[in-house]
Amino acid sequence: MRMNVPERSVEVDLRPLSARSVVLSLLLGTHPPELAVKDLVRAVEPFGVGGSTLRAALSRMVAAGDLRRSDDSVYRLSDRLLARQRRQDEAVEARTRAWSGDWEMVVVTATGRGPAERAELRARLTALRLAELREGVWLRPGNLSRPLPDDLAAVAETCTARPDRPARELAERLWPLDAWAATARALLAHIERADRPADVFAAFAAVVRHLLTDPVLPAGLLPADWPGAALRAAYADYQWQITRDMGT
Repeated sequence: MRMNVPERSVEVDLRPLSARSVVLSLLLGTHPPELAVKDLVRAVEPFGVGGSTLRAALSRMVAAGDLRRSDDSVYRLSDRLLARQRRQDEAVEARTRAWSGDWEMVVVTATGRGPAERAELRARLTALRLAELREGVWLRPGNLSRPLPDDLAAVAETCTARPDRPARELAERLWPLDAWAATARALLAHIERADRPADVFAAFAAVVRHLLTDPVLPAGLLPADWPGAALRAAYADYQWQITRDMGT
């Protein structure tokens, strides 16, 4: 049973800032995702990351395959993290289309998979903003302007469905909408109160993580005063400020 969560009881997930997390957040929000070391030094300073700490972190990130470094001391996201940037961009600016009432359905048919393979598939389906109705049966309204990956055919059957259950009731069963909205409002309130650059930066890192879990449902299936658009607008405005301050 879904329950409304009072905003005062919601704790936002603010993770400690490390040099690595600051660099990744900056590059994930930069298009194209590359910055010269001199620009990185200037950009991370407001968040309490010194030059020597930054350079040590950059060396470790290159060794770990997070970044690529060119001869002119420009650092770029690796191909693996470029895929993460695309997912983040889609979270902030989810592309939708008019909803006809159809639902996407994915039924997992593969058998004999180990725990790691099953967990990976669950993560992929969740990233596609599908929700699990029961084990192996995943659904969502067909309002996203994106195809399902072709390689899903190797492990699942995909189809279009029209469930008999009322759409709003089904959406409330599949996603914890009240809890998501409460966390979004708590993040917006925290941002309003934060006065240190590092605190604001950490809050918006949490905003991105939260937007990745937004089901992006048609408006008619959402609770009243859904804060998704406000959260996206706040992040877009902050990202514009960061980009302006870096001069990129």
